[in-house]
Amino acid sequence: DRAVNLFNGFSYLYGIIQMTGTIFYTVAAILLYLLSDWILNQIEIKRGKRLEHRSLIFFAIILVLALSSFSLIERMSESPTGDQSNTAIKDTGD
Repeated sequence: DRAVNLFNGFSYLYGIIQMTGTIFYTVAAILLYLLSDWILNQIEIKRGKRLEHRSLIFFAIILVLALSSFSLIERMSESPTGDQSNTAIKDTGD
């Protein structure tokens, strides 16, 4: 009974961590959208006119920012040993 309660506790914590990760990525995406829009507006202000292919340039900016920031988020969320598997319940084979 104690082992079942412990397992349920780990499952609950894992669910919270997954939800927190989802919220973190969502907030990051919103910030990336706002930053990309700001960067594009600054480019247009410096040029003094609207860019002809504005949506394509916006896509390129947000793509570069998203790939780099999400890669950074993944590296920051890795365990120190680099093992991302669930180590709460592991069969050692002994």
